[in-house]
Amino acid sequence: MAGRAGGTAADELANAAARGDLQRLRELLDGAADPNAVNSYGRTPIQTLAALHRAGARLDLPDRRGLLPLDVAAGGPHGPVARYLRHPPPRG
Repeated sequence: MAGRAGGTAADELANAAARGDLQRLRELLDGAADPNAVNSYGRTPIQTLAALHRAGARLDLPDRRGLLPLDVAAGGPHGPVARYLRHPPPRG
């Protein structure tokens, strides 16, 4: 894992993503780390969401307040995560 001898860039990237360490994420990605790389546990940086979805988590079910997961993500339907998910910038 990150910080230990022998940790891979994929391990560091997944760990930084799990911690929400944006500065380290930027450093790794600016250093050409692969955002889709699989770490030593067979997981990618977006592991939590992807694992839940693969296990059958429904992304279209509202909570008790009538909000979808997208609505709740990072500040509701107008928050930064929702904006990004609705309109991701082109990769380049």
